[in-house]
Amino acid sequence: MIENIKPTDIEKRSFEIITEFLGDKELDPKNELVIKRAIHATADFDYADNLVFSDNAVAKGIEALCSGCDIVTDTQMAKSGINKTILGKLGGTVHCFMSDPDVAEEAKQRNVTRAIVSMERAAKLPKPCIFAIGNAPTALITLHGMIEEGNLDPALIIGVPVGFVNVVESKELIINNSTVPYIVARGRKGGSNVAAAICNALLYQIIR
Repeated sequence: MIENIKPTDIEKRSFEIITEFLGDKELDPKNELVIKRAIHATADFDYADNLVFSDNAVAKGIEALCSGCDIVTDTQMAKSGINKTILGKLGGTVHCFMSDPDVAEEAKQRNVTRAIVSMERAAKLPKPCIFAIGNAPTALITLHGMIEEGNLDPALIIGVPVGFVNVVESKELIINNSTVPYIVARGRKGGSNVAAAICNALLYQIIR
């Protein structure tokens, strides 16, 4: 039966349905809103099981956003999906260097991915950043390397690249070796929409 829902109530009803489908499944209250928004963005209930959170990752991400941190994405799609109005009210900006012509040129000259060059550029930003990675495993691998070398201290890593080549391995690298807060979608699933949804789940807990 088609439900007659007011446009302003569609999202609310969607979350009610998500809660109904989850049934008796217990979610950590600290992470519940992030998990449900990832499900909302994908209609995929696997995120109730495959999202992995470091200790107090959500609280640390919210604290960083409240302090005016920026967000770095690895796709223009993720950048477009993040609520920049709320982020701007908190003093933050979203950066994505993937489409910059000089990034593409340097990547070509070095025979590396644009994601690698983009992360290196992001490491030079003047304030702490949340890194929301939804597409490029090489971005996660590069972030891990810079952290290990002491050249980067992210406020939070959101590691949800989707795909096959080095996707699982790059995520496990963050989960098993990272010294910074992280939210990672274990396995092959993810995407730019998930990266943006997780950022918004943090932002909506501050201002709605």
